[in-house]
Amino acid sequence: MCGTTNWVCVSECIDSSCMDQCLREGCEQALGRLRACTEKAGCAEDDSECSARLCGGTCQRAFEPAPKSPEKEKREPCEGFSTDGPPPKKVVGRWELVAATLKPEPPGAPARLNPDPRPDYVRTLEVTPSGCFILRTKLEDSAVGQGNFLEVRSWGSFAVAKDKVVLKPKDGQAVGKVCGVDRVIGLSKGKFLGPRYSFSVEQDMLTLVVDDASKSTFQFQRTQARDTQEAEKP
Repeated sequence: MCGTTNWVCVSECIDSSCMDQCLREGCEQALGRLRACTEKAGCAEDDSECSARLCGGTCQRAFEPAPKSPEKEKREPCEGFSTDGPPPKKVVGRWELVAATLKPEPPGAPARLNPDPRPDYVRTLEVTPSGCFILRTKLEDSAVGQGNFLEVRSWGSFAVAKDKVVLKPKDGQAVGKVCGVDRVIGLSKGKFLGPRYSFSVEQDMLTLVVDDASKSTFQFQRTQARDTQEAEKP
């Protein structure tokens, strides 16, 4: 079944291949059974209640049971803890992942950027003036079953040293609706220890490059600029 281990794993990811792997272990078969049930029941794609109504038992078995004393959603996760100091002003803001390196094929070929990240994994990075970061991943029904939705969040210190940055996590939550019921899943037992990145900002694009031999690259666009571009499309 899908549970906290999967959501903690997702909170550690930036690229979709990592998230796919997180959801594959434990989730894949359970969600496959849920998908088969909703298809057999004839649930319309836009009917968010059908899964809970007609496949409630299958849905419940697909996910880890809710704890008896669920924690409350932390709407302002950056409040109340110290950071490593203010980051450069140019990185402050909200950014959305728009491209990530793909594994080279065949081996030895230069890595290339995927210009079209999976739409069911919307990944955003928010950096506050105090130096807090919040990573958010939206998992919609195509990823977690029809009628279900989770936003996986992790937050901590955006620790900058010259042109390098390390995301030092403090805590996390997965918040949304599962099997027709609102859920808040604590991820405090996560072991998110992301690599160190080189970073650069050019206009409205933030680029993170993993500081190791892989040089995996992630490009984020400032969301306000992205919204403006979408509005200007004919």
